[in-house]
Amino acid sequence: MALPLVLFDVNETLSDLGQMTQHFEEVGAPPQLAALWFASVLRDGFALTAGGRNAPFGEIAADALRTVLAGQRLNRDIGDAVDHVMTSLKELPVHPDVVEGLRALTGRGFELAALTNGAAGNAEALLERAGVRGDVGRVLSVEDAPRWKPAPESYAYALRELQREAGDVVLVAVHPWDIDGAARAGLRTVWLDRSGAPYPVVMTRPDHEVSTLTELPDLLGG
Repeated sequence: MALPLVLFDVNETLSDLGQMTQHFEEVGAPPQLAALWFASVLRDGFALTAGGRNAPFGEIAADALRTVLAGQRLNRDIGDAVDHVMTSLKELPVHPDVVEGLRALTGRGFELAALTNGAAGNAEALLERAGVRGDVGRVLSVEDAPRWKPAPESYAYALRELQREAGDVVLVAVHPWDIDGAARAGLRTVWLDRSGAPYPVVMTRPDHEVSTLTELPDLLGG
């Protein structure tokens, strides 16, 4: 049987967004605001998607950041604070298991790709900094699709670009909403549980669960 193409989510699945807390502190904001900010970005992006608009991740992120930072005692002008945090977002590292995990997959013959709700250029730069850009083939962004993930059009776009049938692709993501959306679109799914949190009962269950990316080659049969 042919190996499936492994399609990775990027934000939080590959990139370590936990690093953002220090960048909030650098502008004088409470570090816990980083999690609220990212949740606000997803909320606003999903709301716009539900309404039929596909807005760029960067624009939504900057607007949400201005809202979250409003009223905080910052150590600089709010415009400079937004610029600092947004620049830091483009310089994030990958999680510790990413390099070993991706190379283990390619070493076993798997084809890899990525589908992000962010900008393709940022995802490519993330992989370049980690030294694994060559391990990942296509890096796709929903900015070129009709709507954000988890709308079905986003996965359909990826399948067209990758020239694959849904059953021949396995999506790997930390977000249950991404797993649910991909499953509804017919893709195979692996939930990467980095936090140890329980999977939401209202979401379509993944085909498999792992705690690190290094588990994938054996799990997927390479």
